[in-house]
Amino acid sequence: MAVWEQVLTDLVNTRGAALKRYAYLLCGNDSDAEDLVQDALVRAFTRPRRDEIDNPEQYIRKAVLNLYLDRVRRRGVWRRVMPFAVAPDRTEDDSRAVDARHDLRAALLSLSPQQRACVVLYYHVDLPVPEIAAQLGCGAGTVKRHLHDGRRRLAGLLHDDTREDDSAVR
Repeated sequence: MAVWEQVLTDLVNTRGAALKRYAYLLCGNDSDAEDLVQDALVRAFTRPRRDEIDNPEQYIRKAVLNLYLDRVRRRGVWRRVMPFAVAPDRTEDDSRAVDARHDLRAALLSLSPQQRACVVLYYHVDLPVPEIAAQLGCGAGTVKRHLHDGRRRLAGLLHDDTREDDSAVR
């Protein structure tokens, strides 16, 4: 077995589920998450320089992020070209009966792709702002702005009406 085959096997066996969870947080769909991870693995390990990958998990995470952002861009172009052929991604549901996980998923899906990527990289992957900026190819200020806007939007969408207001308690 070649070295890259062993690296691929070990990566999928030990970190495959974590990679899929990461992709799921980005795209919000189980089958799309599987496709993102699969595509990233195929792209990484079918290239001639596959033996030169220093940190395979980080490399695959970066590939998943890039594939996700590329798909969002392509989907946007397609919607501008064929607006009547594509159905909307989501429908509004004001049901109070959904649990917190579904609320969080819906809130994450409402963020822009850049905001969602920043929030996932910051809170799920636990990367500092400079590393997020490096991965996304933008400035630290841009990342901070996406995090601020994303947190504000999430706070508004995930507001718990059953909690007392902090100002009323003081």
